[in-house]
Amino acid sequence: MTRIKFGTDGWRAIIAKEFTVDNVVRVTLGFIRWLKIKHKNPSVVVAFDFRFNGKLFAETVTKVLANNQIKVYYCPIPTSTPALSLAITKFQANAGVMITASHNPPEYSGYKLKGSHGGPLLEEYTKEIENLIPDEHELIIDTIKWDELVKKEKIIETNIEDLYVEHVTKNFNLEKIKQSGFHFAFDAMYGAGQNIMRRLFPEIPLLHCEANPTFKGIPPEPLHKNLIEFSEFIKSNGNIHVGLAVDGDADRIALYDSQGNYIDSHHIILLLIYYLAHYKKLTGKVVTGFSSTVKVETLCQRYNLPVQRVRIGFKDICKVMLSEDVLVGGEESGGITIKGHIPERDGIWMGLTIWNAMTETNKTIEQLIDEVYQITGKFYYSRYDLKVDEALKKAVISACKNEQFTSFANESILKTETLDGYKYFINENDWVMIRASGTEPLIRIYSEASSQNKVDNYIQSALEQIQNLKIK
Repeated sequence: MTRIKFGTDGWRAIIAKEFTVDNVVRVTLGFIRWLKIKHKNPSVVVAFDFRFNGKLFAETVTKVLANNQIKVYYCPIPTSTPALSLAITKFQANAGVMITASHNPPEYSGYKLKGSHGGPLLEEYTKEIENLIPDEHELIIDTIKWDELVKKEKIIETNIEDLYVEHVTKNFNLEKIKQSGFHFAFDAMYGAGQNIMRRLFPEIPLLHCEANPTFKGIPPEPLHKNLIEFSEFIKSNGNIHVGLAVDGDADRIALYDSQGNYIDSHHIILLLIYYLAHYKKLTGKVVTGFSSTVKVETLCQRYNLPVQRVRIGFKDICKVMLSEDVLVGGEESGGITIKGHIPERDGIWMGLTIWNAMTETNKTIEQLIDEVYQITGKFYYSRYDLKVDEALKKAVISACKNEQFTSFANESILKTETLDGYKYFINENDWVMIRASGTEPLIRIYSEASSQNKVDNYIQSALEQIQNLKIK
């Protein structure tokens, strides 16, 4: 019996090892128990992305829900997580299930739970569901007849991508963006954003916009190391002003400038704050993850915007958005949303907002970043993901707890913050952070500094100290 736990963003596991039809049934039965405690006559939206056997797992969830008298809006084509989240609000459903492992390598699948607000189901609820998951079950899934449940209107098949495309079209002047004189490109990383962007911008270069559950062996996480082909394409094309890339389920974003230089999530968060506060004159709190750039505070100070730091994982950002006026909510991993949209990460929506900013200001992405730098100063950032076994993972966490790290690259630590992981400040702007991943067997090492050389040295120093730890 596998103990199923929801991590930073849902339950993820290796397909055919722990992520099996049987375990998907178990999770769904726990979810049903919770739904029936919380709601009368609950309804749920179910969707899946392009991962291996996504349709099978989504149909399994749908059949088990519908067989237990829960109305299901089921999307029969692969689509994005933001499309699912938006559909929950449009159908006024109580929850959503997205079969995706987001940015994880191709051998993974996952089970993301969404709330009625169209964002991640809050942690206190996922913990309640965890405790309701049965150790075993006697359900024979093949005895549940799909067609009968459709006839009874317990399953309603609906293309939720249509809703998303319609919503984008209402909220953005796409023709104005297309006629702006700027040229754009898009990389779906073989993920769920491909059909949406093919419908919205059929005329632009669209890379990796076909189904490939192996992702050609490259994890669909929008980091520069996974997007070299896109970067080279922009460089060689010579006529693209900005490139947009999204992850496997299209809720995370990365950008490239006209020279094919990678624009990370930190710069994107700052660009969005700057555009909305400076050009659109909007206000509200900025909520960002523990690992995001310290320049957020610098920029927000200029526009008198309050800032709140939260733990890694968008669900904590979402929680604040549900009760407060939030202008931008964003995390280092590329999950960002803004005021006026659902409280959910959305790579395509954020990309179109940046394209819209360029169109409205008639400024290139480089010019807008320079305007941000005039306020914050220039900065550099990198993250290194170290694959670890359980013994080394425990040794690293223990070393952090016991204050074994006292310097990086021969520079002593000024202060340490421990909201989520261990963030070691060399000075007010330069820092190194060590944290165990909540979704994969990794130790993540992060750094921000005033030069790339400093960042590289800090990460190398942290890596060497980790590799020299004695494992008990």
